[in-house]
Amino acid sequence: MKRIFLFLFGLLTIYVIYIDLTAGTLPQDETQKTEETVVTMTNIKSSADSFKAEVEPGETLISIVENHIEKPLPVSIDELIEDFQNLNPGLSPEKIQIGSTYEFPDYSK
Repeated sequence: MKRIFLFLFGLLTIYVIYIDLTAGTLPQDETQKTEETVVTMTNIKSSADSFKAEVEPGETLISIVENHIEKPLPVSIDELIEDFQNLNPGLSPEKIQIGSTYEFPDYSK
């Protein structure tokens, strides 16, 4: 009897783990996602908080911004990428071209 109980308990545990990993157990609240999007959109830097720079060989998004503000990056890399993409719609930082000029977020203030 003890073996059957342990076997059924093991199956139940495996089943619960499987459901949790595939579908999740927390409900998805659409209003919460919308509020997060609105908050994110209000935190976006305006075009007044940006500068234009030409990309030189060997430079990256991070190095260009750090050289401009002359200190370490004060925001997370994810926020930097998001701000760059908002200033340059349809362009990811990995696609910047040497010799081209782009708008970069200015965190010097």
